[in-house]
Amino acid sequence: MEEKRKIYVTRASLPPFEEFEELIRDIWETHNLTNMGKYHERLKEELKAYLGVSGLELFTNGHLSLEMVLQAFELSGEVITTPFTFASTTHAIVRNGLTPVMCDIREDDCTMDADRIESLITDRTCAIVPVHVYGHICDYEKIGAIAKKHGLRVIYDAAHAFGESIDGKSAALLGDASMFSFHATKVYNTVEGGAVTWNGEDPELSWLSDRLYKLKNFGITGKESVEYVGGNAKLNEFCAVMGLCNLRHVDEWIAMRKQVYHHYEERLSGLSGVRLLSIPSNVKLNYAYMPVIFEEGMKMRDRVYEALSGEGIFPRKYFFPCVNAFKCYEGILRSEDTPVAKRMSESVLTLPIYPELSEEDVERTCRILKNCLS
Repeated sequence: MEEKRKIYVTRASLPPFEEFEELIRDIWETHNLTNMGKYHERLKEELKAYLGVSGLELFTNGHLSLEMVLQAFELSGEVITTPFTFASTTHAIVRNGLTPVMCDIREDDCTMDADRIESLITDRTCAIVPVHVYGHICDYEKIGAIAKKHGLRVIYDAAHAFGESIDGKSAALLGDASMFSFHATKVYNTVEGGAVTWNGEDPELSWLSDRLYKLKNFGITGKESVEYVGGNAKLNEFCAVMGLCNLRHVDEWIAMRKQVYHHYEERLSGLSGVRLLSIPSNVKLNYAYMPVIFEEGMKMRDRVYEALSGEGIFPRKYFFPCVNAFKCYEGILRSEDTPVAKRMSESVLTLPIYPELSEEDVERTCRILKNCLS
């Protein structure tokens, strides 16, 4: 009997090889591989147009994008964030010498519960770092109002929100700045890469581009001048070329993801024992993830996980455990302080979703899931 093809939670999207080959041929001729080359600059401008922003800097990955934008704002003290996120969010805060303060999440979309923020603000609070989870956009209006009232910066982890908008406003324009990841697993990838975006027309942020540029390039300001203690976070030309090619196809891929999402929705909506996150009508979603919440919690979640894995289908416990349950933060953070996030982390499973995933594979995945429930 022929072994069933393995299905992973996601698969990196790639352009037609000929498109990539056409652009990289020039790299072989020029030998210009990095240091903000012509493809880097071209990608920067095309992403500005696509995301609807006038302020954007490219980085070698999303994590360093977040680390360096936090550094750029010269923050000190406490940062309110969420434990329901990837390790990178909290690590970037801590690696900047800042203290993370965990705010619990909302059950309906897994984003930061804005109603809990003010109770966590102290005289040491300097910023809020919310996360758009699974592409579900935070309550940006309430978060913005709280930040303005208390004089705090808002920097969004928008790793899941590429190409999205809310109320007709680009997710890339929310807060003081937003970080995007272009990792291979994302809706849009440059193999590895990332960006920081902001409203470049805001006079209060006119300095940000220059500082981010210097921070990602060793703090160099001239041939014989170094003004900042910077690092190396430059996006190379090969990654920029992949980004340019993928940008041509990303809308098509998002449309295909939407179709896959609806195949799941048709089979799982209203099913006893599971819950899907609702999509607000004012949000243009990118369908990056297919999260399913199991009402019975970890026991059923793990049962489904094992059953699918045994059939060559590999979902992901995403995010599990919560960041405040990590061993590296033991004695500093406690998952018990954010009970909703803890419960959701133990109940959620993200099912495979990518543009080429067939309806037959969705059907097989859902059939195994239903068998576990019954």
